[in-house]
Amino acid sequence: MLRKTLTLVAALTLITGAAFAETHEVKMLNKGEAGSMVFEPDYIAAAPGDTVVFVSVDKGHNAEGIKGMLPEGVPAFKSKMSKDFSLVVEAEGLYGIKCTPHYGMGMVALIQVGEATNLEAAKAVKQKGKSKKRFEDIFAKVK
Repeated sequence: MLRKTLTLVAALTLITGAAFAETHEVKMLNKGEAGSMVFEPDYIAAAPGDTVVFVSVDKGHNAEGIKGMLPEGVPAFKSKMSKDFSLVVEAEGLYGIKCTPHYGMGMVALIQVGEATNLEAAKAVKQKGKSKKRFEDIFAKVK
């Protein structure tokens, strides 16, 4: 009887946890509020288990993790061009995101999952072109 009760409690915990996970939408745009070649929004505060969906509003964009700007243990990822992409964020820390062809034009975003455990490492990554200025603005949003 105890075993059945523990199994039921574990199952309910998993179901309840999944029910509270949020989905965040990020648009990949040629032009947005912050100018040309942008992710909108460029900053997401998420919780472990949330999903971030990158929506290909305009063609020619993708979402790729930036080397050195991912929490420890998170594998590299790169979406297909002009395709929607879902990323489930499990590990706490900052996830630096770029659009591969428009990185130098400043098409970057930052996802904060829980505590910014890798803030200094993420800030230390050398950025290309306009991405440097955009990341300075985005890092100001980190809590």
